[in-house]
Amino acid sequence: MNPDPNEFFKNTVLRICSSLEVEKALWHSLLYVREHIPASQMSLHLYNPVTGIAETVAHATPGKYGRLSVKTHLSEKARRQVEAQRSQRLRRVNRVSDDPVAEEVSRYFGGAVQSALILDLVIEGRLIGVLTLHGEVGKTYTARHEQLFRLLNEPFAVALSNSMRQRELNKLKELLTDDNPYFQENEEAFSENEVVGADYGLRGVMEMARQVAPLESPVLLLGETGVGKELIASAVHRASPRRNGPLIKVNCGAIPDTLIDSELFGHEKGAFTGASSMKRGRFERADEGTIFLDEVAELSPEAQVRLLRVLQEKEIERVGATETTHVDIRVIAATHRNLDGLVSMGRFRQDLLFRLKVFPIVIPPLRDRKGDIPSLVQHFVRIKSLDMKLGTIPPLAPGAMDKLMDYSWPGNVRELENAVERALILSGGKKPVFQEFDLGLKPGPKTKNVESLSLPTMDQAMADLMRKALVLAKGRVEGKGGAAEILGIHPMTLRNRMKKLGVPFGKKARAVYKSSAPSTVLNWPQVKK
Repeated sequence: MNPDPNEFFKNTVLRICSSLEVEKALWHSLLYVREHIPASQMSLHLYNPVTGIAETVAHATPGKYGRLSVKTHLSEKARRQVEAQRSQRLRRVNRVSDDPVAEEVSRYFGGAVQSALILDLVIEGRLIGVLTLHGEVGKTYTARHEQLFRLLNEPFAVALSNSMRQRELNKLKELLTDDNPYFQENEEAFSENEVVGADYGLRGVMEMARQVAPLESPVLLLGETGVGKELIASAVHRASPRRNGPLIKVNCGAIPDTLIDSELFGHEKGAFTGASSMKRGRFERADEGTIFLDEVAELSPEAQVRLLRVLQEKEIERVGATETTHVDIRVIAATHRNLDGLVSMGRFRQDLLFRLKVFPIVIPPLRDRKGDIPSLVQHFVRIKSLDMKLGTIPPLAPGAMDKLMDYSWPGNVRELENAVERALILSGGKKPVFQEFDLGLKPGPKTKNVESLSLPTMDQAMADLMRKALVLAKGRVEGKGGAAEILGIHPMTLRNRMKKLGVPFGKKARAVYKSSAPSTVLNWPQVKK
């Protein structure tokens, strides 16, 4: 039977438009096409000339149809043939097994002894995909069949293009839903933009952070627990060209060894018991952004090997996958451990340390930058008062700041934050008082023995004198009644000395001085004659 080409085209288009599912539309079309052209199966394919992969996305036989993702790595011979025949658009293959491309792509579906028609789907000169029609055993295609099959170019190209766009939108929606909990977690962890102490005790750290931020080099943050490594990592990310990308945090010490590969690199569906679906790892989620590996020294030897590959090749491989995935990420690692010591003990890879330690930044403990304590206390009192809905921000009780300055803070900034919150709770919204037991201090017996008392260093004495003058001046440095006038020195000289000794001043510190009592500023014992 020789149908009218216009009727054949119209009826096929009606079948293609009968369903939003391209695989179902393919099946409806096959049932009609086979009335006029010998056909046992029909398939839609995508081809990537860069990777040489042909992916079958839909397949139909008279009895069934389905959406697929069958990827075929074409041989060098097949890839050369694809490029050589690209201008033909429609090719007739008398026997599938005799054609390198058709044989490799059709291997999954059978039909090696059948003939085939292979049509490039092109719109406005752009290749959308490939439509393949397999014939019936013992029957060959004619020029008339080719003429009819060529008419299906545009309708199937439009259908395939729309289907791929819809599939991509659904994939992006699934990825967004999957990523949302991770982004919320990291938004909460890095929501605070202010780095308190950036102009004083952390000035050197912030200068190094600003220096390395525009680059792609890995950064290694070193320092005791609680010094604020997360905050510095966030500052590096925000100052980098990747600021609009994700910032994904990983606490390497909190993930069991049995799950570390899956969490970091992801897994394929069925990769292990319980893997009911494909899962992307933290590295993949951080694509085009930054990944912060906290407590990196806790990684297992196996995970260290895979991390080294990420740093070297920018590639990951999901658990159970056969292909690698490229990731565009910047790595910031942090630890409180001595990595050089772990290397000598054989517990950390030396080559990985070399990769991570391109730009190390050492964050000093709080006891070495006590000049930041007033600003930190003011900062924590403000945010904790808001969190606790106190209504007003209470000032410190007389002598409270002295106790905070005297303490050694083994838990660093994190311990100070918890101490402020505890004091606010105990004070009931009134002036918070920091008792010795709150800070873990045990008051010793009082004594009048002069020799048992310790004198401050000259720098400590000068710093405390400056703080007392600022309290008397309610935080003002210059002008009538200012700290410079009280001490009898030039305001610029006083500012330079305060910067050198880490004594905070300016708008941020003014509220702290206003709330402190003048008689309690000096933090060394008075020696009686």
